[in-house]
Amino acid sequence: MKKTAPSRHASALNEGEIIQTREASPKLKLEEYIAMQVRRKRIAQDLKIADVARIAKLSQGMVSKIENAQVSTSLDTLSRLCNAIGLSISQLFADYDRPEGGALLTKSGQGMEVVRRGTEKGHTYQLLSYNRGKKQLYEPFLITMDDESEVFPTFSHPGQEFIYLLEGKILYRHGNHLYSMQAGDSLSFDADIPHGPEVLEQVPIKLLSFIMHEDKN
Repeated sequence: MKKTAPSRHASALNEGEIIQTREASPKLKLEEYIAMQVRRKRIAQDLKIADVARIAKLSQGMVSKIENAQVSTSLDTLSRLCNAIGLSISQLFADYDRPEGGALLTKSGQGMEVVRRGTEKGHTYQLLSYNRGKKQLYEPFLITMDDESEVFPTFSHPGQEFIYLLEGKILYRHGNHLYSMQAGDSLSFDADIPHGPEVLEQVPIKLLSFIMHEDKN
């Protein structure tokens, strides 16, 4: 028997168990960033601090302090150090102002199971991403239908929808048109027009459904 959540929004309470978020690490200070990049490049070049100091005509103590973020160095010193290890100034700072990011990762099989109209007909819906913000611009679902599943009357809702069939064969209705789909086929349509599975031709069926909502700003 399929397990379903009592409601779409109640299941969001367990989001921490389902959707993993990469926490953004604090931004490095400039000295720490330079130290990390210089040390990484030196090691990749298989150079010792003594080698770099000799090539750059710097003291070993200065190179060591730079690599340990213990000193703020001049541009001239930094340029000589970078030349010694084969690192241009532009490459050195290429990633410094890059946005930290922080994507949502939903592991395989851990999508948030939600109740939708087809649930009582044996269709399983897993919500693959959940936005806690005020706007829900899209909803991605993994929909599964098996031997016990039934087709159900077509339905409509605002927005655009895109479906991609991962497994099985299905006859899918959109308005007065029927589309025979097999694994690898996709369909995009206006979701305001009645649509839905017409015939489950080969089960199990797995399809991805992306519902795009209008941005009313």
